[in-house]
Parts: sequence; structure tokens; C-alpha cells
Amino acid sequence: MTDFALLIGGERRSTPTTLDVVNPATGGLAGQAPNCTRADLDDAMAAAQRAFPSWAADEDARRQALREAAAALTAAATRIGTILTSENGKPLARAVEEVHGVAHWIGYFAGLDLPRETIYSDATKVIEVVRRPMGVVAAIAPWNYPLILASWKLAPALRAGNTVVLKPSPFTPLSTLAMGEVLAGALPPGVLNVVSGGDELGAWMSTHPVPRKISFTGSVATGRKVALSAAADLKRVTLELGGNDPAILLDDIDVDKVADGVFASAFQNSGQVCVSIKRVYVPARLHADVVEALADRAKRAVVGDPMLEQTQLGPVSNAPQYRRVLDLIEDSLGRGAVAVAGGGALDGPGYFVAPTVLRDVTDGMPVVDEEQFGPVLPVVPYTDLDEVMARVNGSMYGLGGSVWSADPERAATTAERMECGSAWINSHGGLLPFAPFGGVKWSGVGVENGPWGLASYTDIQTLHRAL
Repeated sequence: MTDFALLIGGERRSTPTTLDVVNPATGGLAGQAPNCTRADLDDAMAAAQRAFPSWAADEDARRQALREAAAALTAAATRIGTILTSENGKPLARAVEEVHGVAHWIGYFAGLDLPRETIYSDATKVIEVVRRPMGVVAAIAPWNYPLILASWKLAPALRAGNTVVLKPSPFTPLSTLAMGEVLAGALPPGVLNVVSGGDELGAWMSTHPVPRKISFTGSVATGRKVALSAAADLKRVTLELGGNDPAILLDDIDVDKVADGVFASAFQNSGQVCVSIKRVYVPARLHADVVEALADRAKRAVVGDPMLEQTQLGPVSNAPQYRRVLDLIEDSLGRGAVAVAGGGALDGPGYFVAPTVLRDVTDGMPVVDEEQFGPVLPVVPYTDLDEVMARVNGSMYGLGGSVWSADPERAATTAERMECGSAWINSHGGLLPFAPFGGVKWSGVGVENGPWGLASYTDIQTLHRAL
């Protein structure tokens, strides 16, 4: 185990109490995280506030510091990835890949311009639109991709000239604390502060008087609480919340080819991806073939110790989510669903659930209507495309969706009818730093990534210059 500490004003800080962090692959202890107090949080906010003026003033220095931070993370990828696997359960190769992804995101934003815009000019005046940093940003990241989703907040916030106080999930704080120490070697003291603690810490952050923006990724229920807390002080918010992404298969698909893509998206990270496929709609005449193809892939998937090279799927990342996934499977079976693969927990220690494919499921079942966030996939037959589109769009979720067809143009026309923030044709997922990402309806407020995400960490100033 490693000694983990808060990062406040560029310095490590221990706390009177700690939180146990469980290794989901074994049920044992992965490590202990510091439990941030209110006084610690006040100090972190004050440090970020002190660091803000000089950080905001020098754009060239910010770019260079971010490039150095990206390089430092690349060098530390294996060490941090190993910590991530121990607390999150994803296969080690995927964890190391996540750290490299953080470096890629930071490097992208380091090179992204934030130009002034001249919107009017004549002989007497010039009017410009200037993007100014907000101040201190409070960033709250989830447990499924704790590092890369933190970078979606850190990279644009810091590039824009803000300073940050970051809180990871209490289920996966260790890798974020380790990442924070590496980044602190490249950033001036106080520019990035990392605090860990329980759910109450997130509530303290969203009501704290210092931050001017809250950026949160997590559940719809918690996102509502963040929005309400932020509203009292008119803080700006970016909220990336839950999704229940549908995949609609059209009647001209190659079943084997499509099954590969659908299975890969639905079960990546053991199904714990906000924008992975959560439900599949299949023409009735192809339903049995698609179910069989997906079940075959589920049965062949290698589930086990995430530290082993051959492992494809690790455990569910924490005990509450493990219980929720098992409850959803049990509920669906009680309602008449059939598990053609999986159907429950695997024997042995840890939070392992067998990759589960369900047939005889319908809209109205919780396993279809709700976000499972685990290795379980319901496959629903349909007979009329217009009718299934109405069912898909009837959900209050609207994060992502996909359409699969041998005719890409037909698929694209269908995908454009989906009420979601991101739509894919013959693939699903694959997020990029330059592409905006966000949800509609209950799935979020605002977007992350690309110049749109960068702009969301700024305030607009309209500058009128008389000549």
C-alpha cells in the first residue's frame, strides 16, 4: 500500500481520520484515503483562490505547465494504473490506458486556442468578445472512470485560467490522489488541489462560497442536489449524468458483425460506462439470432483477476453497485425474463457478476427502463421502427444512442431522430477530446470537451473600445 494524502496548496496533508477503500476483486483493503474535514476544504478553496490571479494572467505559462503535466503523467502511467485497478477493478491494461488518456486530454487542451472575437469594427470603435476565466472551479468525479472523467474537468478549467479543487468518489480516491501529486510537480502551488472524503464532502463543495462553477459527473439524483445547491449562489454548473443508451438494430444487419460491436460496447468496463449500450432493440425476425450471438460472446468472455493479462472483464466496482446489478437481474427473472448467459454472481471473493444477456424482456421492466451500470444487457424485439423510436425517445434519459445497419445512410437518418446528446452509426462510444459530449433531458446540463467544453469554463466579457 502507499501513503495517500490530500493535496492542498501544493503540499501533502494528512487528516485525523481515513476512509477504507475496498479492492472489488478481492473484497480486501486496497488502501486508506484521507477524510477531508471542513477546515481542510476551506484551506483548499483558499489556496485555489490565492493561486488564481497569477495563473490566470499568463496564458503561455499555463500552456507550458499543462504540457509538462501531461508528460509527467505519461511517465507515471503504470504506477497510477496499478493503483486504479486495485480500487476500481478494471483490467490493468485498461487502467494504464486511462492514465494515458488523461495525458492526451491535457495535451489537447494545452494546445487549444481561446481567441478573442471581433464582432464589430469601424472608424470609431471596435467591439470584441473576450473569454475570461471564472475563478475557482469545484470538480466532482465518479468512480467508473475516475481519472479520465476528472481530466474532462481539469484540462479545460486549467487551460482557461481557472484553478481547481477536485474531489474523487469515495470508492476510488487513491488513484486520483496519486495523479494529483504527479500533476503538482508541474503546476504552481494551489492551482490544483485534491481532497477526498465521503458524500458529505461533495455537498460541502457545492455550497461553499468560493467556487464560481461546479462540474459534476454522476447520478441523476446527486446531480439534482448539486444543481439545487449551486443555484443558491448562482454558481454555473456542468452536469454529466446518467444514461440508458439504446442500440437499434435495423432489419438488414449482419448479425455476427453487429454482435461483436454491440457486445464490446455494452460490456466494456463490465458495463460501467455512462454512454455504453444499456438496451438493444432488434427486429423480431432476427431477435433469436442476435440473442444467441450475444450470449455466445458473453459465455466466452474472460472474467477474473484484473491484474492478469488475459482478463477481459473485471468485477463490479463497489458493493452498492454490485447489489443493485444483482437485484435488477433477480427482478427481471422474477418478471419472466430468461438469462441466456450469466444470470447472477460468480463464486468466490470480490464483486463479480457473470456477463448476462436477457431475453423475454419488455419496456416497463426496471432492467430495461433504468440504467443498470453493470454487465447485464436486455435484448428487446420490435416489429415497427416508428413505434420503437417512440419508445426509445420516451425515456427521460438522453445521453447516447446508436443505430446499426448495412446501409449507413439509412442508419444516419434513423439516428438523427434519437433524442440524445451523441449518436453513433454502426458503433457506440469512442469519445474524443475534440468532440463535444453531453446529454439532454435527465442526462445532463452543458457539454464537455472540444472548444465548446473549454468555453464553458469561461465568462464572456464584451469589450467596447472607442478609437
